[in-house]
Amino acid sequence: MTDSFPRQAARTIGFTLGAPRSFHLSPDGQKVVFLRSRGGTDPVTCLHVLDLASGEERLIADPVQISKAGAADDPIEKARRERARERAAGIVAFGTDAKSEIAAFALAGTVYLADLTGGGAVRELSTPTPAADPRPDPAGRFVAYVSDDALRVHEIATGADRVLADPDGQDGISFGLAEFIAAEEMQRSRGYWWAPDGSAILTARVDETPVQFWHIADPANPERPARAVRYPAAGTPNADVSLCVARLDGGLTPVRWDSARLPYLVTATWEEGSQPLIVVASRDQRDMRILALNPETGETALVRADSDRAWVDIVTGVPATTANGRLVWTADAGGAKRLLAGTAAEHAAGAAEILTPATMNVRAVLGVDGDTILFSASGEDPASTSVWTAGPAGLTQVSPPDGVNDGLLAGGTLLLTSRSLASSDVSVRLLRTGPGGEPADVARIASLAEVPSLPVPRPLLTWSAGPSRVRTAILLPSWHEPGSGKLPVLCDPYGGPHGKRVLAAGSAYLNPQWFAEQGFAVVIADGRGTPARGPAWDRAVAGDLAGPVLDDQVEALHSAAGQCADLDLSKVGIRGWSFGGYLAALAVLRRPDIFHAAVAGAPPTDWRLYDTCYTERYLGLPDADPDAYAQSSLLADAPKLTRPLLLIHGLADDNVAVAHTLRLSSALLAAGRPHSVLPLSGVTHMASQEEVAENLLLLQVDFLRASLGIDSP
Repeated sequence: MTDSFPRQAARTIGFTLGAPRSFHLSPDGQKVVFLRSRGGTDPVTCLHVLDLASGEERLIADPVQISKAGAADDPIEKARRERARERAAGIVAFGTDAKSEIAAFALAGTVYLADLTGGGAVRELSTPTPAADPRPDPAGRFVAYVSDDALRVHEIATGADRVLADPDGQDGISFGLAEFIAAEEMQRSRGYWWAPDGSAILTARVDETPVQFWHIADPANPERPARAVRYPAAGTPNADVSLCVARLDGGLTPVRWDSARLPYLVTATWEEGSQPLIVVASRDQRDMRILALNPETGETALVRADSDRAWVDIVTGVPATTANGRLVWTADAGGAKRLLAGTAAEHAAGAAEILTPATMNVRAVLGVDGDTILFSASGEDPASTSVWTAGPAGLTQVSPPDGVNDGLLAGGTLLLTSRSLASSDVSVRLLRTGPGGEPADVARIASLAEVPSLPVPRPLLTWSAGPSRVRTAILLPSWHEPGSGKLPVLCDPYGGPHGKRVLAAGSAYLNPQWFAEQGFAVVIADGRGTPARGPAWDRAVAGDLAGPVLDDQVEALHSAAGQCADLDLSKVGIRGWSFGGYLAALAVLRRPDIFHAAVAGAPPTDWRLYDTCYTERYLGLPDADPDAYAQSSLLADAPKLTRPLLLIHGLADDNVAVAHTLRLSSALLAAGRPHSVLPLSGVTHMASQEEVAENLLLLQVDFLRASLGIDSP
């Protein structure tokens, strides 16, 4: 018997199980290390290697065979997974040496070392437990990891294990870990970086003692104490983050920069043949600096300074360095996010070469192979992301122009992952340049993901007719005949910074198509503030996270109705999660003339309760910009509610705390406004438990049907 789509989507974790991911290419381009579970419903991720020379794909490490698949994880590792939105079990991260001959990973707080050469043996290292984030040194002689807030190193040959940097029992201080906002908002999941020769480690020292405690309770189990977490809400103190160089032969060298003015450690790199580089930023994120570090003295020197009246964007993959010593960076110029490369002197003088045109917005730098830079970018259509190289031969597009593409490049081998509108699965190809100079496929990595029990989504990708030209997707039921009758509308946005929903990839429309099959016309709109449209588009939400994003949803809805006559604008629902949940609640509170029912999942209703790095980037400090916070808050709008509103929130959410929903509910109750609240016991911001994920879809449909007065199709 075929499962229903909600059940299938839940047990496959959104059809991600069985799909290959987390790729690593060896420097010679002959080996791919990657993660994949054994099938589309197997949640236990295994470590694999593909040898391009022989074409052999080998299973290196299976947590079930290691007997750690169901064991409890280290709390630090659990937190790392939550920040990364990692929903699978088993091996979810690994590190390799420079030659990709060994890999280290953690399972249930235990460190393992895997042989990636012909032998393929896996052995447990005798380290203190629980341990997190193990990474071999480039030479493959040591494995560094974090245990009990200390950065430790294990010598592979002898088994000797020792501390390199230790908080000496000081509560709230750790070495080698990324603090909350770095992992949640800066895309920095690591807290230490090996020297290329393996002689030292650049490590973060995080002092969380200034950060206030919040308490995450479990009301369904009142005998359990509340869990205390340090949460830096907007306007409150952040963790104090510093750096030091820890040498394996002993000694710590503090790294010095003006941390009072530039307290955020954005990222760091330590590449072969170049000085360590660190990127730091001011708390308001309007100033960002690249600093070169002398690891012997701890002194730093300015390489490049960037500033912006709103904020300077954090871009994944930079800084990077080419073989000829050019520093790779990105900057806003000519109305676009551009790729730059130049010497340190050229960067300091503002004379670095711009490598990309103003018609292209760079999304990420994916790697450097010799003097060739691999990067992803969106062009005129933000729904697609393509992969390009920039190098001595100029710019070359190496992926299809449409779809959502990503990749790696090493040793002349290009690993290309592609998603398209024609399929819900991912294609993984390995390419090398052939005798004629054209790249040719040399191998593929298969996906074992399940095929959805759902009609293939056929979204109409369009643009709104209003001033914002909002990129919009419209999905209709597969059984609907044009002109056969009106359809109630379900708007399904994220609609804010960092999140895109309108993508040229079939996998993006599985849940929306299921809602369409229930009798809705689904409208998805990426309004101002969403990625890939350039700096001016991003900064349209500066100082106001409510007005522009809501206006753009209205514009997109009206334009969709103009393009598809079967949309019934007298019955419009809206649903969303996280920022999308905020937008859904905002819609029925401020535009009840347009939106007639809303489902708001994990909504940040009061931005004073959300974290410093994200919130202050867009709204400033609460005491300095109170009007921005008032304008963007939902609490004062509570008396305006006249439409059905369902609030859903996980009680274990440590990202958007349940206090957001409870405070809005209290304000609605005080105003005498009926509404519904669905608390999810033991559920975090991901809401990934199988029974929760399945029934959330069903309950939302039931609520929307009842609220809009519609029957099942």
